[in-house]
Amino acid sequence: MTTVGYGNLVPASNVAKLLACAFVFAGVALVGTFLSKATDYLIEKQEALLFRVLHLRCADDHRALRAMEANKVRYKLYTAAALLATLLASRMAFLVEVEGMRSMDAFYYMCATMTTLGYGDRSFSSMPGSTFVAA
Repeated sequence: MTTVGYGNLVPASNVAKLLACAFVFAGVALVGTFLSKATDYLIEKQEALLFRVLHLRCADDHRALRAMEANKVRYKLYTAAALLATLLASRMAFLVEVEGMRSMDAFYYMCATMTTLGYGDRSFSSMPGSTFVAA
């Protein structure tokens, strides 16, 4: 779940590759969520204090603060999901076109690359492929 990827066990079938992708994303999400929540707690306290100081005369500052927080989290989630999907799709298309990979293999490879899983069971066959994914 921490994306170590020793390389002694690698998924061979499409189902195993999908499960590996799901497992590694779940692991990254769990570790990331834990660290994010710890950091967010400190930042929220600082933002709330700053908001109160700047808006001392507003009677409904608590309601405005909640609305601001709800929208901020929603937009961050949408932006992150769109960026991840765009990166994944564009890099998969490149691997299919340049490296000649099947779509499933390209998806698996990009999941392993983006999460730094690195089982070592696949490598690039061309210099443009190596350069593109390293960037």
